[in-house]
Amino acid sequence: MDFQAILTQLQHDKAVPFAIPIFLFSMLVEWYIGKDEHTDFYKTKDMLVSISMGVLSGIVEFFPKVAAFLAFYYLHEISPLKNIVERQWWAWIILFFLDDFAYYWFHRLNHEVRLFWAGHVPHHSSIKYNLGTALRQGVGERIHKYFFWLWIPLLGFDPLMIFMMIGMNLIYQFFVHTELINKLPNWYEMIFNTPSHHRVHHASNIQYLDCNHAGVLIIWDKIFGTFSEEKDTEKPVYGLTTNIETYNLVNVATHEYRSIWHDVKRAKMWSDKLRYIFYAPGWSHDGEDKRAKTLRNL
Repeated sequence: MDFQAILTQLQHDKAVPFAIPIFLFSMLVEWYIGKDEHTDFYKTKDMLVSISMGVLSGIVEFFPKVAAFLAFYYLHEISPLKNIVERQWWAWIILFFLDDFAYYWFHRLNHEVRLFWAGHVPHHSSIKYNLGTALRQGVGERIHKYFFWLWIPLLGFDPLMIFMMIGMNLIYQFFVHTELINKLPNWYEMIFNTPSHHRVHHASNIQYLDCNHAGVLIIWDKIFGTFSEEKDTEKPVYGLTTNIETYNLVNVATHEYRSIWHDVKRAKMWSDKLRYIFYAPGWSHDGEDKRAKTLRNL
């Protein structure tokens, strides 16, 4: 298959573009239902930043997405399983788990590696929590995102199949960004990511920091020790531990990169410079350790 044919195949990945009108309609419904109970549920400037970040991340993602699709294609070509794993019903079920597992580690490391956090932090920068917040995607994380899926085409899954599953996973995640749903049935809360679980993830409360990285299945957090239940006694406080208090799109997208650069410059030892890049956010060579795990253990 030549380059043009590969690009043509990529154009069939329409899951997220198809869902955009559904997203916008759902936001309108959420606003209408919640406007009386939540007087400041949606804030115009905040919502515009979220939508703008969604558009900007989609634009920036174009070239990494094309590069990833090409890489997936060639990795699939050398897979010894490519003629065994096709698009059978059971292959979709297996891929669902593989994709969600890859997403968990991509998302978790976005919180535990500061360079990755700099690309992801815009998603957490809003002090509001609504469906519009789901659109506030990080721009920088688009660059390294697909590295976490490179192993899947080697297992025989074709690129378009993988991209379609990634898209369906993201569509599911959109709907967990709401305060209008309290708790779902216990069996569902035990297995799946829910609005309650994801409210914890977006909270800046110390006991909730860096928890619940799930895409669709919350079981990964429970297996790998990053799960925290939303408690009635601890209402989530949304935003960052230190909020940026700006609606400037450039500042929202880049503020943590600038902070990393500032810390790297003031560190004298190369080992400390590298720690500022690759350790979790909050580490300091000359100040208080404010990493999430450290704060929770105090």
